[in-house]
This record gives sequence, structure tokens and C-alpha cells, in this order.
Amino acid sequence: MRLNRYIAACGVCSRRAADKLIEEKRITVNGHLASFGTEVNDGDKVLFDGKEISLSKESIVLAYYKPVGVVCTEKDKHAAETVIDNLGFSERVTYAGRLDKDSEGLLIMSNDGKIIEAMMKSANKHEKEYEVVVDKDLNGEILNKLANGVYLPELDRTTRGCKVKRTGTRSFNIILTQGLNRQIRRMCKEVGLKVLTLKRIRVMNVRLKDYNLKPGKYVELSAKEKSALYEACGLKMRS
Repeated sequence: MRLNRYIAACGVCSRRAADKLIEEKRITVNGHLASFGTEVNDGDKVLFDGKEISLSKESIVLAYYKPVGVVCTEKDKHAAETVIDNLGFSERVTYAGRLDKDSEGLLIMSNDGKIIEAMMKSANKHEKEYEVVVDKDLNGEILNKLANGVYLPELDRTTRGCKVKRTGTRSFNIILTQGLNRQIRRMCKEVGLKVLTLKRIRVMNVRLKDYNLKPGKYVELSAKEKSALYEACGLKMRS
């Protein structure tokens, strides 16, 4: 198995992020620094930052409520608290799609790199839904601009069209099918709004409200829920 695929399958991160770990010389195989294209065979010992990683037999998928102030990163000496620290789960898992430090809500976390990869791939157009509160009154023109796509000069990208529904004078729900860096905050800025609160409430078929979770808590998806998520990603569930 190619090394980047092996790292992802161990639940460390996506394949693309695994390539970065290899480039940063944080991976060794049998005591030697790994390189791109390295193959992992049965009996090989793979270390990430000096700690052995291995394939898990059964896939684990968690629905986790990330609190405000917690940083989506595996390891950051400058972060007050990382997702992994706050989660406190006994096995190695990683997240599908970041939430910035000032945002809260649903993160899907798993030890299966294949489902992480499938959920994060923009071309798959998987839905993610958010509740947003802003600092000014909303009108139809602003909502239409958000829904039809907004040019983001900092990223030199125009956002993909999305679904937007006003839920209050200064609040709306938005459903995205892409995950640009701080996308909703950047979109709001370009139409003259400042985000006050941002909460992810759904990822594909997994809804935060179904679990009655409080910030910092998680629940493991049932076999039926996992199966539905894998099927929606076009994958066969690992068991």
C-alpha cells in the first residue's frame, strides 16, 4: 500500500495532508525517513512524530460538537486547546472539514481515512449546513448575493451557488457544497456583514440536533448511521 494511503487509512489525516507530513519528515518507515511513493508492506513499522501508527480493524465514526475556542488541528503548540485534546477519545481519529476557532458545531471524526477523504473532496458536493447570526438586518438582495456566489478577493475564487434561508431579522441558514477557508465569514464580509455566531448543524445525513450534544461532547454513530453515511459517500463500510 502506498504510504500516503496507509497514513490516511490509519485515521491520521487525508492523503493530501499525509503527503505534507512526509514532506515535513515527520514519518519514518522501519527507522528510515519516508519519501513519496514509499510502499508499506505487512510487518513494516510506521511512525508519525515518533509514535507508531497502524490500521484499525473496525471503522469508528463520531459526531462531535466542537466548542468555540477549540482549534481544528492535530498538534499546535500555540493553540490553547486542540480538537484532539478536547475530544479525549481513546483511539486516533481525525476530522472531515475544519471549523475555525470562533465557530462551533458538528464535526465528523473517524479513524477511516477513506471516508474522511470522500467527505472532504469538493467535487463530491456533499452538503454542510450552518446557522449564522450577523450584525445587520438582512434583505432579499443580500440573501440573493450569498446564494448566487460571491467573489472572494483574498482567495481569488467565486463561491459555488448555495441555498440560503432567512430565519430571523439578522440570522439565516446556509447550505454549502464546498469548503473554502473561512468561507461563510469571507462571503458575509463581501456583502457588508460581520458574522457574530456561526454553527454547523448538519454534515450530509448527520444532524447535530439528533444527538442532543452539548459543546465538547461526542457520540459514536450506530452501525445503521455509519452504513448510511458510507453509502452516501459511495464507499463500502470497513468492518
